[in-house]
Amino acid sequence: MVEGQVTEETFLNIPLRKAKLASRSRRADTAMQVIREHVSRHSSADLEDIWIDPKINEMIWARGRKKPSSSIRVRIVQLQDGTTEVILP
Repeated sequence: MVEGQVTEETFLNIPLRKAKLASRSRRADTAMQVIREHVSRHSSADLEDIWIDPKINEMIWARGRKKPSSSIRVRIVQLQDGTTEVILP
């Protein structure tokens, strides 16, 4: 991330309750998709233009595939080139 290219920065608490509706063996996979959709909805970005930090992936998968956390706090950084980065605060 280049500091001069940042256009907007916000913090979000993302509820991951929808991941609990998925089958037990796919909950962490679904949680990552829920994060992408939530950020897209609240930042008006396309799903393809969203980059999720690998540390968020590790945090979701830390408790295993079947038991992801129920919510996560992230920092949303929109860049001038149209991409949106999702990182830990």
